[in-house]
Amino acid sequence: MTINWRKSSYSGGSTDEMCVEVGELVGGVAIRDSNDPDGGRLEVGSAEFAMLLGRIKHGALDRP
Repeated sequence: MTINWRKSSYSGGSTDEMCVEVGELVGGVAIRDSNDPDGGRLEVGSAEFAMLLGRIKHGALDRP
């Protein structure tokens, strides 16, 4: 299966060093570090990804 990766809209600009990419899967989403595209990736279901985005939007994962 070929994944079409795109930069997450939550990442910074094109020069930002802390970027993630997301790719659509059947029934879910793959997430990887854009600086290490051949490294590991995290695969989550659609519901889990929606919950993750909700937590990010509400600041639940912000660093202190």
